[in-house]
Amino acid sequence: MSLYAEYLKRCPDLIGCLENARASGRMAHSFLIHAADSRTRRDFAKIVQLISGCRNHNNGRPDLECSFCRQIENGSYADLHRISPVGKMYQIRVGDRNNPEPNTLRDMLDHLGYTAGKYRKFGVVEDADRMGVEAQNALLKTLEEPPPETTIILSTANPSSLLPTTRSRCQILSVPDDGISFEFEGQDQVREALFELCFNCRNDLCRTEEMVQSLLAVASALADAAREQCEQDFAGLIKSAAASEDPGVIKQMEIRIADAASGEYMRKRRSFTAFISTFCSLVFMLSQGVDRTALPNCELLDRLALPHAIAPERGEAILKEAEDLEYTLNYNVNDELALRTFAVNIAMG
Repeated sequence: MSLYAEYLKRCPDLIGCLENARASGRMAHSFLIHAADSRTRRDFAKIVQLISGCRNHNNGRPDLECSFCRQIENGSYADLHRISPVGKMYQIRVGDRNNPEPNTLRDMLDHLGYTAGKYRKFGVVEDADRMGVEAQNALLKTLEEPPPETTIILSTANPSSLLPTTRSRCQILSVPDDGISFEFEGQDQVREALFELCFNCRNDLCRTEEMVQSLLAVASALADAAREQCEQDFAGLIKSAAASEDPGVIKQMEIRIADAASGEYMRKRRSFTAFISTFCSLVFMLSQGVDRTALPNCELLDRLALPHAIAPERGEAILKEAEDLEYTLNYNVNDELALRTFAVNIAMG
């Protein structure tokens, strides 16, 4: 099933409204995609691009076969300019007003404004709630009056974090999620380690250390996985840059990938932490008598031989350690120290 067919099945009314708008020439030029899951937000941004830009659409529905549709789907469309939060603070950078750096808001706006162009251009701001006030103010004029044949797409899980003036200039698309997914490799390994720490490592330092090493192995692989993912996402543009044989273009692409990789690492790191917090929250809810079938994200507990009863004070202690870990990691302390403290505190009670 194609990505388009999948979302047409999941949210037919929403896609139908967008197709009708394209068919009647009333397509908005600025959108705010709201969904809890980051993969849903990325996917639906592609849906908006396909509907907005397909040159062979049938009453607004993209044909999915033209060169434009194929380039959007494989990430090689040259006039798609995407930025995301970067660095340890995980922020959207504004960029120098006169000479903006790659992967900054003003650099994206400069690319969108170079030429009117024959084909549609897209600017995508991922995790737009990570824009500060200065960045949002720099974007307002373009949101209200973008260059010809230009579509701006913001995506976020927290639209209320954006300024009212930013939200009011966008058509808000709230996309239903099937559930929140976690975007890092080694989830089963983390799940097993958490289960052992919570229920089978009591006062067993050797077993506790094994689980610590298991958690650390997953955490230490996040940076490499982020780099590999960005290289895959930018594969089409990397190929185009190499074909240009222009050292300046190639250097800019290298900077862009390095920036994107740092942001993607922070995204994966947050997802890793959220997985731990969610698991511990489920244990807490079970300890308070919540039925397992009523739990959110209950798939995290699949195939685990949980005890029939969990003492309420044990559940509270586990949840507190998870909250302390999340707080500590948000301040970028040494990951090994934070994870080791979390694991030992849980296992030793």
